[in-house]
Amino acid sequence: MNALQYHVDSKWLNERLGDKNTRIVDCRFKLGNPDEGRMLYEHSHIPGAVYFDLEKDLSGTVGEHGGRHPLPETSQFKEKLQNAGIANETTIVVYDGKEGAFASRMWWLLKYVGHERVYILNGGFDAWEKSGYVTEDTLSQYQQTNYIIHENKEMLASYDEVKDVALKGAGNAVLIDSRESRRYLGLEEPIDRIPGHIPTAVNKPWMEGFENGFYKPRDEQEKRFEDLDPNQPIIVYCGSGVTATPNFIALKEAGFKNVRLYAGSYSDWVSYHENPVSKGE
Repeated sequence: MNALQYHVDSKWLNERLGDKNTRIVDCRFKLGNPDEGRMLYEHSHIPGAVYFDLEKDLSGTVGEHGGRHPLPETSQFKEKLQNAGIANETTIVVYDGKEGAFASRMWWLLKYVGHERVYILNGGFDAWEKSGYVTEDTLSQYQQTNYIIHENKEMLASYDEVKDVALKGAGNAVLIDSRESRRYLGLEEPIDRIPGHIPTAVNKPWMEGFENGFYKPRDEQEKRFEDLDPNQPIIVYCGSGVTATPNFIALKEAGFKNVRLYAGSYSDWVSYHENPVSKGE
């Protein structure tokens, strides 16, 4: 498989069901109802899949700073991978309902800990079901592995780096706000303390990289970012570091070399009351 391939389709996955070197991870989640994803998984999932919960498995403990979905402790994430029977050489396919963001968060975390063979099921569980492929309600158990972490720190942008870019124009990095435009413009803010965006950020809403739950093809992703220089450093953020991850993947697919995630994102930025926010374009 192409090392630069980010997604697989339902047909590809169906042909590999039962392969002991492939692990399927269900990441379905609903932000307004945190128990729903697990319930959906227990009711019906792709055969052999294990479940990873956005808030319990793919996020750490919320504190005063660090945002609403801080990254999990590496040691805890490692333990969850081991309990799911995932080894360093396992091929992993992750999926959510069809939103793309929850699966992308898992993809990003796996890449961050150094996993090579990880792919998103394009179209998610919705596409799998519509293709007529089999589902099950059995909860699979796997033999524990010993997973070795190799952190890719260059995938991450720190709060201090973001502050230097936003307030001092340090370096030549571009900040990309991945939220929908009404939140970026400061017209509404349903969750965070104050509406607006981090100063100097440009807006590239993450959902514009999808069509009917499928990632748009590479040429369309390139078009989305054609006003940016592929050689320039890019830092992506959203509200809490989840929906920025589809943009991270889309940028990489569009040929951008230096892309990093500000994991705490806007919810971390506004947790420091002295930080300014911008509104409008």
